[in-house]
Amino acid sequence: MAPNEPVILEMRSITKEFPGVKALADVNLQVKAGEIHAICGENGAGKSTLMKVLSGVYPHGSYAGEIFFQGQVQEFKDIRASEAAGIVIIHQELALIPELSIMENIFLGNEPSRRGVIDWKEARRRSLDLLARVGLSDDPDTQVKEIGVGKQQLVEIAKALNKSVKLLILDEPTAALNESDSQHLLDLIVGLKGRGVTSIMISHKLNEIEQVADEITIIRDGRSIETLNVKRDGVDEDRIIKGMVGRTLESRFPDHTPTVGDVLFEAKGWTVQHPVIADRLVCKGSDFFVREGEIVGFAGLMGAGRTELARSIFGHSYGKFISGHTYMHGKEVRMNTVAQAIDASLGYVTEDRKSLGLNLLDDIKTTTVSAALKKITRGLVVDRNREYQVAEEYRRSLRTKTPNVDEGVAKLSGGNQQKVVLAKWMFTDPELLILDEPTRGIDVGAKYEIYGIIQRLASQGKGVIVISSELPELLGLSDRIYTIFEGAITGVLTKEEATQESLMKLMTQARKAA
Repeated sequence: MAPNEPVILEMRSITKEFPGVKALADVNLQVKAGEIHAICGENGAGKSTLMKVLSGVYPHGSYAGEIFFQGQVQEFKDIRASEAAGIVIIHQELALIPELSIMENIFLGNEPSRRGVIDWKEARRRSLDLLARVGLSDDPDTQVKEIGVGKQQLVEIAKALNKSVKLLILDEPTAALNESDSQHLLDLIVGLKGRGVTSIMISHKLNEIEQVADEITIIRDGRSIETLNVKRDGVDEDRIIKGMVGRTLESRFPDHTPTVGDVLFEAKGWTVQHPVIADRLVCKGSDFFVREGEIVGFAGLMGAGRTELARSIFGHSYGKFISGHTYMHGKEVRMNTVAQAIDASLGYVTEDRKSLGLNLLDDIKTTTVSAALKKITRGLVVDRNREYQVAEEYRRSLRTKTPNVDEGVAKLSGGNQQKVVLAKWMFTDPELLILDEPTRGIDVGAKYEIYGIIQRLASQGKGVIVISSELPELLGLSDRIYTIFEGAITGVLTKEEATQESLMKLMTQARKAA
């Protein structure tokens, strides 16, 4: 970006406090017109808070500092005011209504009308034009729940374009997307830049930031540390990490020497039917095992059946069980319910922590003990002192950033929410812990901490299953890696055998007949 480009946005000395926490302290941000500006920082650094201040989610008067947009002082009282100025934010949790059509979502609250009546013909014409601009060919009448997350992101962008967006804010836009959907979205953001749309992008995927960003502002502990010009400053991932964590991260994974014992858990012939589509199998005769002290990875493309396999084993919580057997220490165990799975010494950290892993109305201490209440009850009464002690112990050992364990989990950053979910299942003291996308939407520093936790669990003789869409993560963590394609396990590679290329080959081919 040329240095003389006009500045479209300037945020000066932004300070935002919550009870007991200063989330932002004198943050400064300057974004040039027509650029892609990335904001990087660890979980809890204040990135999303800053964008909520900018977009009016936190209204003027609830923070200190000034916002200048297109040279004018702005005092947005709500999100509609910022949208009227041309600022549109797409949150990590998409704001679409699943039961409405693509067209209805695009125009929701902003419907074209004629004499007070919605003009659906005009809405359809405009929606086809908007969908073409974002590269989505689906029928506008398709319900949003029938399209994947990648396409839903495109609908959100079409919705923003309908609002004549000048500054588009994307909070973790590719966190839940596979590689091809992520690349399509990045290409679209670059394409919008060519049409004069300025973008602010928050992401923990540093390779994507390095690929598309013109400038990067780094925020650490609620303060703006520096702004880097990607080309001029020769920015790479290591340079971004140094700014984020305040030091050079020599290795992305802690040192770990595995001590692998006997077979702990085994599944044989595991076959499960789709919960709605009767003739579709989501697990097809799967055989796998996990040994004591072993970290076992599961690799597969989006929709391959990794989560379906994990959830169906964990108390038959997904699909219709058809056949198969599970064993702990060589003895068959039946886990027809989640309670039985917990009693069999399994734990499962879900892929979607906010809808399946947490009750966002609960506080940290209630969440931490929720899967093993019997450990802190006397008769039918919960020992509140013990509840607090347990939650506080895990807060300290996992280094969860929070003023206290009475804080609501909804107020925590994504990485700290993930630590609370981990604490919940660690408190059950499982022999086998299944982790489904354990570092999704989490910064590199928090990832390093979670990798260390996983390795410590393995060092205690526990078995750990890690499901991840990030192949470097699986390669760095796992002792063995299984691959899944269309519901079937297609191969298994040791740490020494596995490469991204060998895994991808097994992830994209059907299992060979025996």
